[in-house]
Amino acid sequence: MSTRKIRSLGLVSVGVIAGVLLSVGISAVAQRGSPLPLDELRQFSSVFSAIKNNYVEAVPDKKLISGAISGMLSDLDPHSAYLDADAFKEMQSATQGEFGGLGIEVGTEDGMVKVISPIEDTPAARAGIRAGDVITKINDTSTKGLSLNDAVKMMRGPVKTPITLTIARQGQAQPIVIKIIRDTIRVRSVRSKMLQENIGYIRIAQFQEKTGVDLVRHLKELGEKGAPRGLILDLRNDPGGLLTSAIGVSAAFLKPDTLVVSTDGRAPDSKQKYLSNPADYARGENDYLAGLPAWVKTVPMVVLVNVGSASASEIVAGALQDHKRATIMGNRTFGKGSVQVILPISDTTAIKLTTSRYYTPKGRSIQATGIMPDVVVADTAEGDLFRMSREADLKRHLSNNRSGQPGADSKAKEEEPPLADTDKTFQFGTPEDFQLNQALNFLEGKPIQKAVPRPKTVSAEPAGGAVKGK
Repeated sequence: MSTRKIRSLGLVSVGVIAGVLLSVGISAVAQRGSPLPLDELRQFSSVFSAIKNNYVEAVPDKKLISGAISGMLSDLDPHSAYLDADAFKEMQSATQGEFGGLGIEVGTEDGMVKVISPIEDTPAARAGIRAGDVITKINDTSTKGLSLNDAVKMMRGPVKTPITLTIARQGQAQPIVIKIIRDTIRVRSVRSKMLQENIGYIRIAQFQEKTGVDLVRHLKELGEKGAPRGLILDLRNDPGGLLTSAIGVSAAFLKPDTLVVSTDGRAPDSKQKYLSNPADYARGENDYLAGLPAWVKTVPMVVLVNVGSASASEIVAGALQDHKRATIMGNRTFGKGSVQVILPISDTTAIKLTTSRYYTPKGRSIQATGIMPDVVVADTAEGDLFRMSREADLKRHLSNNRSGQPGADSKAKEEEPPLADTDKTFQFGTPEDFQLNQALNFLEGKPIQKAVPRPKTVSAEPAGGAVKGK
């Protein structure tokens, strides 16, 4: 399996959105900070003038300025970015749970576009796209050297229009050609069902505006016939989303006024503590946790995580782990422990700027280390399905400023399960879900199975066929 680095992320790097500031915030920050560097600004003006007057072709002023803004932000860290009109609109749509496209989270690896994860119940997932697939062509265009933004724009398009992706997949000698019909992507944030032995199962795919409200509805439905004897919260492949939603989900299982997460940065307003109370998760609106059944606060819990669990997912897992409210099970998480704020710079554009790091209730920094599960369980009985790059592998990632804490990279990597020599895939929440079955065993007091590598086998899968994936 590939262990090469994913150098930049798409949806998975949306991360925690700590708030939206007014457009006047940009000038306010500039005024309260250090004096403007006049010599450097004169250099910028000289370069701008040289390009405008001497470049081989005329370049619009707007394009030059946008490029300069984008360059400033892209050189900071992997999650700070300039959001042009399309990107700003997509970000807003994604947090509301509906957007157009194929339904995949993508990044770049060695100049190629790589799938971080297909989103459940979307055209990409139904067509057989898998995490770890490398997209080598979009229709007839090679993705080699193509920027992530350009690749995403090519994959967008009108609903019901076709697109053909050529995929390189580990273990497959020949490329796989997959035709997908674009559709409106409506991410179903929360889903649930009752499993064997009266154990409830709730999966959160992404932290959106209504995730907390939806969670309460599902919890009430699970308890209609009496309190479950156990609960499994599945955060695997959840790339994060809204900070308020992460606080609300954590608050559902914690006592009132309990510390969920804190943030710290250079600016005074970046130093915050967020508690399990309506002021922090409901922001002055109706307290949607007010009618929560009492059993939710005490039911034995397992939280499932993996390498695709990032940002808001890690906030929830870290809070429940630190307060010993749940047992964390699965694989070490992605390690995105930074907070981004969205600063509009016009009616249609904005910048996404990293302003602080966040910390678990015990003061642990998740940045570049992630959450180490209490119980490490592989993807399958034969081992993990693939290795994914984490935050620590990204170019220019922020360091963990509290090194030496539990969960450091060296310790975590030693405990990672072996890779499975198999093309087996599964959908989260099915009877074939190995990690879910181990969570059930744990709650039922049964032994937990460990991954046992099998002898190497040769796949009989046809080289050109698409395989149903997650």
